[in-house]
Amino acid sequence: MNDVPAPAPLAAAGRQRGNPEVRAIPRVIMDEVYCAIRLQRSTVTSMDRLAILTSGGDAPGMNAAIRAAVRSATTHGITMMASPNGFMGLVHGDFQELDDRAVGNQIQRGGTFIGTSRCPEFLHADVRAKAAENMRREGIEGLVVIGGDGSFRGACALAGEQGVAVAGIPGTIDNDVYGTDHTIGFDTAVNTAVLAIDQVRDTGESTGTTFFVEVMGRTSGAIALHTAVAAGATGVLVPEAHDDIEDLAQRIRKSIQSGKRSHIVVVAEGDHEGGAFRVAKKVSECYEHPYRVVVLGHIQRGGSPTALDRIVAAQSGALAVQALAAGRSGIMIGIQRGVPVEVLLSEVVAHSHPEARSDLLALAQQLAG
Repeated sequence: MNDVPAPAPLAAAGRQRGNPEVRAIPRVIMDEVYCAIRLQRSTVTSMDRLAILTSGGDAPGMNAAIRAAVRSATTHGITMMASPNGFMGLVHGDFQELDDRAVGNQIQRGGTFIGTSRCPEFLHADVRAKAAENMRREGIEGLVVIGGDGSFRGACALAGEQGVAVAGIPGTIDNDVYGTDHTIGFDTAVNTAVLAIDQVRDTGESTGTTFFVEVMGRTSGAIALHTAVAAGATGVLVPEAHDDIEDLAQRIRKSIQSGKRSHIVVVAEGDHEGGAFRVAKKVSECYEHPYRVVVLGHIQRGGSPTALDRIVAAQSGALAVQALAAGRSGIMIGIQRGVPVEVLLSEVVAHSHPEARSDLLALAQQLAG
């Protein structure tokens, strides 16, 4: 069979975001070395049928991951079933078979063609038991879950309580899943925000107006930080750092006095100051100057995924199926230092979101000019 190369052996060390020192990462599961603690090994020796779902917020590249998972399943002689609208499909016993043709012409499309949703009912053990029974009735022996840490908590509960073999693929534009450097959709969301700011800057340069641009990120400032550096923003405000509005206002004032006309301030929607509108108002109270607020909103979720997101999705989808076919369960396919690795789902959900990149925050401020 034409297997995708298994996750390469990797030393049990990695770089934690915001910390330049190398430190221990979640226990990594490699082809020859398995961590016996809390790793579930499927009792099924030969799987005939798997299911796949996308859960939570959609992210560009999810379709590419579904495509890779389906076609990898085909090479293993496994039938792949879709669970439409996330965990809701499991709960209602709604499954649709996906073959190679069903996933054709999907790699370049944003969103998720099998649908996604949030399923609060899945918080209840009896609902999870019903979902597992629906899977067994259809002969489904394993499940691939594409989503964030909330989706992975549901997958872990399903595996722990019902013995369902599960593999996770991190798909969220926020890039806030523990154990991976890159989540599917993040690169596309950042590029979308940068393109929007580049266009807004033309108006700012022409009119001398300051623009406060709000990007997504309720609890994570990853999109804001990367966008600010890539777009050359004057300032950036994120949930992980408390901001000095007066200092920001003074920096804008000095920059204007030095002759700079365009000023962009990137604000994560979950910033402590309350979003771009409140930040802009507070800054204007410190230093009066024409300004406008631009809220990018859900345009960051859509659009054709970048090459990077497609490649990560392709690797992750294929390797998730490969792991389940080999009898490994309870893992997430992560990317660490550019290498695909298997990380215990129990470790992923046990930790909080990765730390903010304080180095990027400092760099954005240093290069603001």
